[in-house]
Amino acid sequence: MFRAGSFVATCIDPVDGEQIQPNGVDLTLADVLEQVAPGRIGTDDKTVGEREPVGADDDVFHLDPGGYILQYAETIAIPDEHVGFLYPRSTLMRNSCMLNTAVWDAGYEGKGEGLLQVHHPIELERGARVAQIVLAAADHDDVYEGTYQGERTEE
Repeated sequence: MFRAGSFVATCIDPVDGEQIQPNGVDLTLADVLEQVAPGRIGTDDKTVGEREPVGADDDVFHLDPGGYILQYAETIAIPDEHVGFLYPRSTLMRNSCMLNTAVWDAGYEGKGEGLLQVHHPIELERGARVAQIVLAAADHDDVYEGTYQGERTEE
């Protein structure tokens, strides 16, 4: 069962009333990065390729077609007995963009990221609502304690 937006809002910080939707909470854009070096995913280790910030004019990112890393402004804390799913806001798709993410496991806490695929030039303003996170009730054996736990929370 998916939880109401009002419940999801208790797991997001900061959040304002405009971000709370019937079934989730909108996340806003903090920064845009571009990967400039290869990463590696092995059987025993992983590395994320070097990234560089994309410049913004007056907090507006002018993005050409390609792949970008979006960093969200909010800290998300997925509660026990839940799993998070993040989806693009429909306006992104209506502007030829797609946002890809992974499962957000119970116990994860941090400021996550998503892969933005831009198929037609677009302008995104820092602070704009770009994604919506929803939470579903879920059984689990353990909670997340992986590499990305606490990411970008000490900035």
